[in-house]
Amino acid sequence: MSERSKPFLYVVVCAAGIAGDISKLITAAQVREWGVGVIATPQGLGFIDAQAVEAQTGYPIRSAWRSPGDPRPLPPPDAIAVAPATFNTINKWAAGISDTLALGILCEAYGLGIPTAALPYLNAAQAAHPAYRQSLERLRGMGVLIADYEPHQPKAGGGREKFRWEQAVELLIHKVR
Repeated sequence: MSERSKPFLYVVVCAAGIAGDISKLITAAQVREWGVGVIATPQGLGFIDAQAVEAQTGYPIRSAWRSPGDPRPLPPPDAIAVAPATFNTINKWAAGISDTLALGILCEAYGLGIPTAALPYLNAAQAAHPAYRQSLERLRGMGVLIADYEPHQPKAGGGREKFRWEQAVELLIHKVR
């Protein structure tokens, strides 16, 4: 853990219908005395209430790279949670594609040794694709903690009631000292 009095969690939010419930994960971390900063994928921004998230965390949401010389708006992370982790983000991350700030942070986290957890959220048709299974294997091999999630039926937008936001903190709590 850093020199701060409490650990700091980056929450990477991807574009999925349930992303609007991100406050549940923020609350789960804050109850455990963690500071929280949110990094949204560019498409993920449209799925969250940015003003409410910034009020809850006390930090601006990051979505784009900052200019050289600009101050860093968030403290360095002690851990990272990706929730909801979409099919697209999981596959790009596992492949080392760093075309957004969120993916750049995730790709660097491995080399920096930052504990990371992913809470997948995708439909069964996407989960059936061989690239997804291979990506999960690669991420697990990199030490990423993958939460349990039963993919919902395509076009159903389901799974909201079964999505356990707090599982990200449960997975990471023993990795952050």
